[in-house]
Amino acid sequence: MAAFIVRRVVGIILTLLTITTFTFLLMHAIPGDPFTSEQRIPEAVLKNLYEYYGLDKPLYVQYLQYMKGIVTLDFGPSIKSETRQVMDIIADGFPVSARLGLQAILIAVVFGITLGIVAALKQNGLIDYLSMVLAVIGISVPSFIFATLLIHYFAVNWRIFPVASWGDWEHTILPSIALAMAPLAYIARLMRSSVLEVLGQDYLKTAIAKGVFGRRLIMKHVLRNAILPVITVLGPITAGILTGSFVIEQIFGIPGLGKYFVSSIVDRDYPVIMGTAVFFSSILVILVFLVDIAYGFIDPRIRVTGRKS
Repeated sequence: MAAFIVRRVVGIILTLLTITTFTFLLMHAIPGDPFTSEQRIPEAVLKNLYEYYGLDKPLYVQYLQYMKGIVTLDFGPSIKSETRQVMDIIADGFPVSARLGLQAILIAVVFGITLGIVAALKQNGLIDYLSMVLAVIGISVPSFIFATLLIHYFAVNWRIFPVASWGDWEHTILPSIALAMAPLAYIARLMRSSVLEVLGQDYLKTAIAKGVFGRRLIMKHVLRNAILPVITVLGPITAGILTGSFVIEQIFGIPGLGKYFVSSIVDRDYPVIMGTAVFFSSILVILVFLVDIAYGFIDPRIRVTGRKS
């Protein structure tokens, strides 16, 4: 167990180092700089700005400074918002994005698993066909299309929910649903296939022969084994929801971290780009790591060393 954790921690460090390096190189490979779009800046002022933000130094020196900032969790001030530090921007924006993301994850997991189980138990029936049609639509249609439709009908036409604002719980319903549709559909399809596979196993037939039926059969024998593939992808799905809410936040006017990330790319705000990229990358690799650990506890047949008992 300890050796596994050490290997994964080393892997996390190497992954973050690779992501950070590529982000830094791609960021500087784009022609121009944060002050390219600025008009009529005196040469002396421009020189002072380059010097203040370290953009006048060689590329490798800038890279080492960014690495030092990552280690010390000090990404410096935002170039476009001189009075704000990058960590302050992350601290302000991430709780909003996390709230939206967690609600979307809850919707996707609860309804996705339920839909997949019902579809498998009613295989080749009307419910099964309708469930899979909805799943295909959820996977195929982009989230911003769902967001537009939800706003059009539930906010503009029927006036059930508020439009493009953030505050109480009712402001979170539509964006959470729009963000949850794709992972919900994917989980439903994955759960259906997994349940069908479990239903054909010999140990399940043995349990039925021993008189195990109904809810006990589903919860103890079917769900526990069928849910393993869902748990495997739950880490990337969670990270994908948390980091993929940029468009939804823009459409619904949500003051989350995605808003700052998009604007930092447009403005070439290097510190904010690097800070948010490292932050979201850390969330992804940590969630995948936690899923690997949880996987071994949920299924006793699986060991974290990768061997089966």
